[in-house]
This record gives sequence, C-alpha cells and structure tokens, in this order.
Amino acid sequence: MDDATFLLARRKGLYWRIHFWAALIASPFALVATLTGILYVFTPQIEARLYQHLDHVAPQSSMLPLDAAVAAAERAAPRGWAVQHVVPPFQHDDAVQVAFAPPGGAPDEHAGHGAHAAPVKPKFGLPAQAIIVYVNPYDARVLGSLASSERFGNWAKKLHSRLLQNDGWRWMIELAASWLMVMLVTGVVLWWPRGAQAGLPKRGARGRNGWRQWHAFLGVALGLVSAVILTTGLTWSQQAGGRIRALRDVSGQAPPPVPRGLHSTEEGAPLDWQDAWLVARSHAPAIAVQLTAPASQDDVWRATMADRSQPTLRFDLQFDAYSGKPLYYAGWDAQTAFGKATAIGIPFHRGEFGWWNQALLLLFGASVLFSLVSGWVMFFKRRLPGTLGLPKLLPGAWTSPSALAWLVAAGMCALMPLLLVSGGLLVLLELGLAKCGPRVGRIWLR
Repeated sequence: MDDATFLLARRKGLYWRIHFWAALIASPFALVATLTGILYVFTPQIEARLYQHLDHVAPQSSMLPLDAAVAAAERAAPRGWAVQHVVPPFQHDDAVQVAFAPPGGAPDEHAGHGAHAAPVKPKFGLPAQAIIVYVNPYDARVLGSLASSERFGNWAKKLHSRLLQNDGWRWMIELAASWLMVMLVTGVVLWWPRGAQAGLPKRGARGRNGWRQWHAFLGVALGLVSAVILTTGLTWSQQAGGRIRALRDVSGQAPPPVPRGLHSTEEGAPLDWQDAWLVARSHAPAIAVQLTAPASQDDVWRATMADRSQPTLRFDLQFDAYSGKPLYYAGWDAQTAFGKATAIGIPFHRGEFGWWNQALLLLFGASVLFSLVSGWVMFFKRRLPGTLGLPKLLPGAWTSPSALAWLVAAGMCALMPLLLVSGGLLVLLELGLAKCGPRVGRIWLR
C-alpha cells in the first residue's frame, strides 16, 4: 500500500469513526425531533379541522368598523388584560383576531384619549399566557377565544423544540442538530467519490450492502434539504443561535434597525383601529397585516406582516398616531442577504409554503428515520460478538485530516458550542478507549 492510499485509508477510518459517534449521540434526540417534526408539518390541515369555527366566517355584504370587533373582544377578554395586537381579516371569510397579554402593560393614567395599553414585549412572539379572541367582522359577534399555548401549532412547535418543557430543555434538540450536521458532513465525505461514481443503488442489492447503498444515497440525495433544516433550526437555538446572530451582526448582515423613539405629532384626533387599518393597507403589500396600537399618547402605530408564507412581502411600518403619516417603512428590498435567507428558510423548515413544502419535509423526515434505522442495522450486522463494534482507527488517523478539514471542524465547533463541549468529552472518551487496548475497536474496515 503506497503512502497516498494509506493516508486515504486513515482518513476514511477516522471519518467513519466520527460518523459513528455522531449517530450514537444524535440518534435518540433526532428520532424524537423527526417524529414531532412530522407531526408539526401537518399543522395547517389539523388546525383547519380544529379551528374552522374560530378562524373563518360566512362572508356578508359589508364589515363593521374594526373598532367594533376590538371592543367586542375587550368585553370578552379577562379583566385587566391588554390588547397586544390585532390581525384584521385579509380574506372575506377571515375572522378578526385580537391578541391579549396578561396584566403588566396597563395604560398610562395620564395618557389622553386614544392611548392604549403598553404592549408587552415577549421573548418569542406572544407570551405563553396570552389569549386570542376571535370576532366575526360582519356583526362583531365573539366566536370564541383560545390560549396561545393551546393552539395546536404552538403546542406542536413546543413539543418539537423542547418536549413541552421550558426553555432549559431546548439543548436536547440543539445537541441533536449539531451532531446531525456532523453526520451530514462526514457522510458526504465517506460517500464521495465512490458513491458519486456508483450513482443509484444497484437493483438486487441485499444484506448489509443493500442497506449501505440506500443509507448513503438517501442521505446525500436530500443533503441540501438536510443542510437547510439543520441550519435554520440552529439559527433559533439558544447557544448556536446566539453565535450565528453575533456572526451575522459582525458581518454587517443584521436586519435593518427599526427606529426607536419615533413620536407622533399629537395634533388633531387620534386614529382609531379602523383608520389605522386603512393607513396600513395603503402602504403595505397585499398580505395579512398585524396592527399594534400606540403605547402612549405620543407613541406610533406599528404594522407588520401576519403571514410568513410569503416572505418577499415582508414589511415593517410605523406611522403617526394622528395624521397617519408614515414615519418608517422597510420592505423586502431593505433586508440583508442573511435576513432574506432566514425569511425563506425558516418558513420552509416549518412547512409553511404549501403542500409541496409539506410533502418534501415528509419525505425528508422519512429518510431521516430510514437513515437512523439502517445505520443501526448495519452496525449490528458488522459488529463482532464480544466487541463494542467501533470502526477501526489506523495508526496516525487523528493526524491525517487536511488543514481544510481541521478548519471546517474548528468553524463548526465555534458556531455550535454544544458540539464543542460534547466533542471535548468524546475526545476524553477516545483517550480512555485507547488505553484499553485494541480489543475495544476490533472490527474490519468497509
């Protein structure tokens, strides 16, 4: 065996070993994330059955002013709760959605007519205790109310991200995503170039060889989808998300800053909800709008998109609470490249682009399940009795990767802190296994 062939063999053994450890660490969490993610993908169909009576109404000749619906919702809301925002109807059969936050943002006692409760600024979207009151826009009849946390989509998202636990449990999915990224990278390296030359799995392949061919083919064929799903998932994770956002800001890819301290003129009568809606519609693109009222007498109205399935129609608008004059507007063109990528990637991750998006994510989830199962089937088929079944490392394997490989590994660890911590523990484990002698890793190379 010449030096070049021996170097490739050492690298292959190392990548295979890392691929194995990544699968071992990620499998339990990835299994849960995949199953809960598949459930979340069907949110539109499930919610259409569960909340038809709340979300939609029978169209009539004309709608009442939006203020009538907001007033009806305020009467139906718990005492002391403040309006967080309002989503007026976009289609003729849409209900008005009035979101209320729990006490804590009471109106200013000295504010004049038209002042509203100061909006509570939650960490992620609406507060967990928030409720939404649904109102018929044609007759201001209250259709019902639902706690934000009880809506199926929010419940399924919480199940997917932290198993219905608090934020302290989000590390599980982040750890899985980090090591799944390692699995993806090492899997592609092991597949190339032999797998690329082989093309589609051969018909009639049986046993471990058949499992291996389909395992590699599906993993690589959906590699781009995997990269998008994992990357977008990491952007809103706790540890890696913070690193990614810091890198975004340093590189000048932060979203356009929404001005703070904009004030209204306080001249004339303040706009009511109907007036504000008309102003927002005159400046916003053709998409459902979310309105937030001024928090004080000199504050401004705020409007933004309420539908994430059309990211190119994203906008942020602030306008005077009396004259309706626009004070700030940022549309799709104002977003950075990073902002545009996440605005498309995150809704794609959630399956919000329609049936084709859902079908692709269902196929992706099924392929992940197959990869996990097939990987473990191959492991038990090749493991020798009495051994741990670890892929064999040739002498000098840990020093064989190229400078580029080490650079990629360093970058991944820098961006994914949980990968760095767990990887450090894995190195300690490898050192311990090395002292146990070659019996631990007695297994042949593929």
